[in-house]
Amino acid sequence: MNRAFRMLLANTVLIAVGAAAMASASAAEYVVIAPSAPPPVRFEAVPAPRAGYVWDHGHWRWDHGRYVWVVGHWQVERVGYHWVPGHWDQRGPHYRWVPGHWA
Repeated sequence: MNRAFRMLLANTVLIAVGAAAMASASAAEYVVIAPSAPPPVRFEAVPAPRAGYVWDHGHWRWDHGRYVWVVGHWQVERVGYHWVPGHWDQRGPHYRWVPGHWA
């Protein structure tokens, strides 16, 4: 019985450590650096407001050496927070993508 309990405890610890490692890997941040400024923002008609959602406008994404337009979409609202849209930030001669987030 004592051996069985130790095995159960060891397996529980291994599962918890594995789950924590997977959670941190999925939350890993990646940095996108582009060598040139993005094109001008495209005009998108903003849809009528929807209860429980906020509109995240479209933006340019750096993809395999070129900019690609990503259309706007709805974000599920987080009560007590406001949506800060993603944007390109100039860093010297390059541009860095700052992802949208809740603040």
